[in-house]
Amino acid sequence: MAGRGTVDPAELRAAVAAVGTWLRDDSAPAPARPELAAAVRTTARTLAACAPGHSVEVRVPPFVAVQCIEGPRHTRGTPPNVVETDPRTWLLLATGLLDFATAVADGTVTASGNRAGEVAHWLPITLASAD
Repeated sequence: MAGRGTVDPAELRAAVAAVGTWLRDDSAPAPARPELAAAVRTTARTLAACAPGHSVEVRVPPFVAVQCIEGPRHTRGTPPNVVETDPRTWLLLATGLLDFATAVADGTVTASGNRAGEVAHWLPITLASAD
């Protein structure tokens, strides 16, 4: 990883490419845990770098939680604006293979708080490659 708060674009592309087949075809073998973790972490950290701030927390357990979007800073307890999802759904959102509103509507994403939906403005983070 480059410095704290930054993600090397080549690292982002490589991490997403490593899980690309699985994202486009859910019957494909799941990636190894380190590959999945790298893809989730690099995309979430890229979101935090592109939309700096502390008003929304994006959680993708068990791999990462980042704060993003300018606005009031949250410091204790449960944040008022939270987006939470599983790793595959997050990567589908991050690569543009799934729309945020659709994911919220079908229940694969939980978005609580009046600012949580602002994350959709920053998606996709990168486009899935055609490999």
